[in-house]
Amino acid sequence: MAFLSSLDISASGMTAQRLRLDVAAQNASNIETTRTESGEPYRRKMVRFQAEEESFRSVLRRAQNRGRSGERNAGVIVTEIVEDPTELKMVYNPEHPDADEAGYVAMPNVDLIKETTDAMAATRSYEANITAFNAIKLMAQKALEIGK
Repeated sequence: MAFLSSLDISASGMTAQRLRLDVAAQNASNIETTRTESGEPYRRKMVRFQAEEESFRSVLRRAQNRGRSGERNAGVIVTEIVEDPTELKMVYNPEHPDADEAGYVAMPNVDLIKETTDAMAATRSYEANITAFNAIKLMAQKALEIGK
């Protein structure tokens, strides 16, 4: 049913944006973390998305079976969470326990402005998916009312 697959598309977008917001919050909370479990400073993490599309073969097969086969929906999926490869920030603080011989501390490559902007973009995208979800739900309700 087209309405259900449209709801799945919006739901996949909301799930992906929620994860993006979680990663931005994790980055912001680790902005001062100079030593992780691996002993290295925290590195900023980024979420990679990919469109999940139906192949022509699956669309053709579904059309031949008149929609009875298992439907695969389009939408968005998170392919991976990767570390930002940019350089760490070197800050002069000879009293810090993680300072090197020259007195510099390797700080995380997290920029609070980037994280705030990313969190705002994820929030707006989430809200857009909610709006689409509610519009689809309203159309389904109106379609059911027509059938009365």
